[in-house]
Amino acid sequence: MASSEKSVKELIAICDEICNTICRYNVGAVLCLGTPLKTLLHKELAEFAIYLEDADGVITAEEQNMIRENLDLMFTINEMRTLRAQLNSPTSSFGSTRPKALKYFILADAGKKIPKDPYMGQNAQILVDTYKAFGQMILASQEKADEKQVSRMSQYTQMLETFLKEYGVFYTNQFKMVRAKQILPKDTGADVTSAEDVEKVLEELNALVGLDSVKADVSSLVDLIRVQKMREAMGMKSADISKHMVFFGNPGTGKTTVARMLSKIYRGLGVLSGGQLVEVDRGGLVCGYVGQTAIKTQEVIDKSIDGVLFIDEAYTLNVGKGENDFGQEAVETLLKAMEDNRDRLIVIVAGYTEPMEKFIESNPGLKSRFNKYIRFNDYTPEELIQILEGMCKGKDYTLSPEAREIAVKYFEDRVASKAEDFANAREARNYLEKAITNHATRVVKLKDPDKSVLSTLVADDLATITAASIS
Repeated sequence: MASSEKSVKELIAICDEICNTICRYNVGAVLCLGTPLKTLLHKELAEFAIYLEDADGVITAEEQNMIRENLDLMFTINEMRTLRAQLNSPTSSFGSTRPKALKYFILADAGKKIPKDPYMGQNAQILVDTYKAFGQMILASQEKADEKQVSRMSQYTQMLETFLKEYGVFYTNQFKMVRAKQILPKDTGADVTSAEDVEKVLEELNALVGLDSVKADVSSLVDLIRVQKMREAMGMKSADISKHMVFFGNPGTGKTTVARMLSKIYRGLGVLSGGQLVEVDRGGLVCGYVGQTAIKTQEVIDKSIDGVLFIDEAYTLNVGKGENDFGQEAVETLLKAMEDNRDRLIVIVAGYTEPMEKFIESNPGLKSRFNKYIRFNDYTPEELIQILEGMCKGKDYTLSPEAREIAVKYFEDRVASKAEDFANAREARNYLEKAITNHATRVVKLKDPDKSVLSTLVADDLATITAASIS
């Protein structure tokens, strides 16, 4: 209890400091508020505490002391009961109304109103963390927290976090010195929050060309997670499932695409609260100086908490092994983070098959943490043509029958050659871009080309394309 109270007191002290700074710079014309911001903040925290305490129908002397000791506010039991009645009257909207003080914290962050901000634009997040910590302390003080109290706590703090997201000042982890838009970029899956959303992502996955074994593996994983969630809901023991993965496969086989979908699926199933996907390679983790790699790797891990960290060409962390190579330092930092955040971080490592097998075997820690392997096979010529035609459709182009024959022959030869520079779906994309360029060079010379001419790729547009010309 003492450590919990101290933590809450420290957070409130930080909030008080932020209040003073906001007033110093008159953020949002706060000096016209009428009530000192710090006073307003303490009053609203006290109301939140009483709002939670009322859920069990009893207000105790211990709860009264919590408010006094942490907020320097003295309420009698009768005053708390009166306030309780007001907060729970039919006309009260306290549970769905955002605190007034939070508005000024958000304005400070969103408008970067505090010069040399010591909290790096995370003032509003600190205030929300304070509400969470205060609420948790109140619930922990109960012999048995009432379901209504837990529900109120969850709904109220979730409402606060939604407010932060609306203004782009939301962070997935407390006191992480990075901007929210770096943590929650567009299309990270943060909007996938229900079973229906998960089904939509699975439909997108199943609509992809090829990848039959990958689709089966993902489907099995989703079924397993769902069953474990059902068991938990019924009070049964659930298996401790490792969700870290190794993706084997050549370039352009869909590894990153599937990782993005998995991050959305994990969010929708409630496995991860953030659901963001952070993509890096060796360059995003390793520095050239002693001690710097661990710091750089930890920064990436912090961005990935409550989401998925995707490391492409992960085997490059295992090259060199000399005194001037710090890939192993990144691996050791990563392994520790995976252990410390086993319920809040999922890591997917990806790369060529043989180098990845050697990478996993090189370290007992890697081998013990990664026990789910998904193989991404090369696309067949038929699948590559389907991918090419799908890309054409997305850009309002079509292949003439003769052009299609040329494309089929090209991909048959490329697949048969087993060339090291063959890039699967990326090659199809580059092939189309080259064809569109050739098409433009040809059509621009024509007088008044019609819609059909502008949208049809013919044999001449594809005939001169070689692997060397698009590499």
